[in-house]
Amino acid sequence: MNFASDNIMGASDKVMQALIQANDGAMPAYGADPLTQDIEARFAGIFEREVKVFLCATGTGANALALSALVPPWGLCVCHREAHVIDDECGAPEFFMHAAKLAGLPGVAAKLTPETLTHWLDSLSPSVKQMPPRALSLSQLTECGTAYSRDEIAALSAIAHARGMKVHMDGARFANALVSLGCSPAEMTWKAGIDVLTFGATKNGCLAAEAIIFFDPAMAEAMPYLRKRGGHTLSKGRLLAAQFKGYLDADHWLDNARHANAMAARLAEGLTHTAGLRLAWERAGNEVFAIMPRAMAEAMRARGCGFHEWTATNLAPDTPLGQQEGIYRLVTSFATRAEQIDAFIAVTREAGSART
Repeated sequence: MNFASDNIMGASDKVMQALIQANDGAMPAYGADPLTQDIEARFAGIFEREVKVFLCATGTGANALALSALVPPWGLCVCHREAHVIDDECGAPEFFMHAAKLAGLPGVAAKLTPETLTHWLDSLSPSVKQMPPRALSLSQLTECGTAYSRDEIAALSAIAHARGMKVHMDGARFANALVSLGCSPAEMTWKAGIDVLTFGATKNGCLAAEAIIFFDPAMAEAMPYLRKRGGHTLSKGRLLAAQFKGYLDADHWLDNARHANAMAARLAEGLTHTAGLRLAWERAGNEVFAIMPRAMAEAMRARGCGFHEWTATNLAPDTPLGQQEGIYRLVTSFATRAEQIDAFIAVTREAGSART
């Protein structure tokens, strides 16, 4: 009953089979193999336009490299104050941007609003003493498991573009957000104003596979050099491409996300009908954030349940946290089984009954 993260699971069977097949024989190195070229071309079909694609092994590397292509050393990247790029990357984006900074803004449920973004940008001085904003980064899903709608993405992107900024989407859980919104990949990205996407696959069935996708190929001129210099150009690049082959074939990536989201919906439903529990934010994908008494959470951990405590800074003002309460994140995956959900809910209710 470990719901600590979707990172705790290995690869899906289809991804592993694709890796085994690609492992046989010799192929050109450093991404010059036909498998890599095929996968890069397939993304054009997925996103309904010409794109430039760069495969990577880690989400941290992909995010940091993407932002380094958008923000000069004297610039700012604006994001939510608890976005993954500012809160969980150990300074990697700033390192790859060569001293450019991330500026974090507040927002309920880890989402920026057009009003907050506009007010903050308007407050900046045009003086040379102030680093100018050059990019906006949006997390999809957010760090609170919420999703930006297409209209929200478009509104925020329009504000950024009007000020000469580029827009990056951190899509670590891109597939989960996509199936939740019920739109196409194009509609959730470039049609809504996204310039560069970090397309995550590791959390949804791959071992280690991410893609940096530029919707304007002209913007990607520096990326081959940035990726190589940053140590993210794999010599056996076909093994990244092989993971994407297994992931993308027959819409396996969407099936994985639908399953993970369905398991999260089952979990959320069970928890909301458990005495003493409520949800911190509305579930949009495969993450559930439950508010529960700390003593109850400890009792559940003692019974072998795995999950992480979360910050309360993004709660809505009308959803206060009690003195003895905490927020706990539970994440489902492509491999989560319904019986695991039901067993967890049963333990939750037992722990709640023991307290009373």
